[in-house]
Amino acid sequence: MSLTKWSSVLSPAARGAVAASPDRRGRLRVLAICCLSLFMVGVDNTIVNAALPAIQRDLHATVTGLQWVVAAYTVVLASLLLLAGSIGDRLGRRRTFQTGLLLFTLGSLLCSLAPGLDWLVAARALQAVGGSMLNPVAMSIITNTFTEPRERARAIGVWGAVAGVSMALGPLLGGGLVDSVGWRAIFWANIPVGLAALVLCALFVPDSRAEHPCPPDPVGQLLIVVLLGSLAYGLIEAPAAGWASVQTLGCFAVAALALTCLVPYELRRAAPLLDPRLFTRAPFAGAVAIAICGFAALGGFLLLNTLYLQDVRGCSPLHAGVLTLPMAGVTMLVSPLAGRLVAARGARLPLVVSGSAMAAGMLMLTGLSAHTATWQLVSSYALFGLGFGMLNAPVTNTAVSGLPPAQAGVAAAVATTSRQTGQALGVAVIGSLATSAVHGPLSTGFASASHVGWWIATACGAAVLTLGILTTGRRTG
Repeated sequence: MSLTKWSSVLSPAARGAVAASPDRRGRLRVLAICCLSLFMVGVDNTIVNAALPAIQRDLHATVTGLQWVVAAYTVVLASLLLLAGSIGDRLGRRRTFQTGLLLFTLGSLLCSLAPGLDWLVAARALQAVGGSMLNPVAMSIITNTFTEPRERARAIGVWGAVAGVSMALGPLLGGGLVDSVGWRAIFWANIPVGLAALVLCALFVPDSRAEHPCPPDPVGQLLIVVLLGSLAYGLIEAPAAGWASVQTLGCFAVAALALTCLVPYELRRAAPLLDPRLFTRAPFAGAVAIAICGFAALGGFLLLNTLYLQDVRGCSPLHAGVLTLPMAGVTMLVSPLAGRLVAARGARLPLVVSGSAMAAGMLMLTGLSAHTATWQLVSSYALFGLGFGMLNAPVTNTAVSGLPPAQAGVAAAVATTSRQTGQALGVAVIGSLATSAVHGPLSTGFASASHVGWWIATACGAAVLTLGILTTGRRTG
């Protein structure tokens, strides 16, 4: 009888043991399937940026509308990741993973058919519901399949490499598809990949679940949704409504109230959705803060750079993607190295390299103009790619190691939530501040208006460097 058939008749605890028992070939097969889903979600996370100017022209969207095309995905994803991780631990990781693949593929189809901006934003939100069931659950599957610590670290290194490569390749692949077919093609590409992953998952991924999963926490989940949603809405709509308007200040007040209620409520629960006590451990809290800062820089970089290259310099989507190829290429080269460094020497060295390179790359763009030399752009992109390629593996390994394997879904969800929260905040904060500073059309006013955004991205890189030094090493364990 096959592994999948055996797992269907075993108890929940036994199914967890079966999931951890495939031979080396079976473990590598599971890793490949999980990485396929990650690649699809990672590419989609950044490929949309290359299509923003085309979407703006076709659907008559404002810059704020373009921010929502990106933020609808990242905010919904960040809001639901913890819930999805706990659902996978409780109801079965393979079943949750398959549901996520189905919803993500359906959302991609609806995005490609969207007749207007509101429809596109809604379909992106549906994509995010599916995506929330993929990354944390796939990481949970990997964590429970690779039980030996060094082998697990190498597998997580591969996972981190795929995450970095997929997100770095998004602008290049998106530029080619938009130029040759149109912006709707960036969503068509997800459909065959999603269907293939569904079939492979059914054939080769064993099911597992936690022996003692966390019970449902609907109040905690609602507070997280309110916190992230109101914060993102207030930031994105602030340029139009006014930073001191009742709407903006009200959104910030609601977010603060949700956070004030969330922490004591979760502390009182025997099995909270997000245990605030975890953040008293320096490595875990540091990994979360580093991910937020690093991915805030990424979100801001992708948005500002796309608008700069296509609207200010007049590049085609493909040309803009080619210009960012150094970022993708360097990320592809160093991401596997980051995984090996984490396995051999720990998280500090790759985090120091990551923060230094990201800060240096963004600092080179703080004086950006319409006539900035191409060599300067390419050099800054390469430095940022070096920093981003070194980021994922140490963050993921540190966060997942902070919780026991039985709650691997929640551990992975915390790490992924911090990434998506950071990216959502980067798009909202950096995009809104740059938009507020624009006077006149984007083609003439955006380059100088973007300076504040590049300075914020530089500060995020410096924060990664500082936190990497302070929260890693023997004294912080």
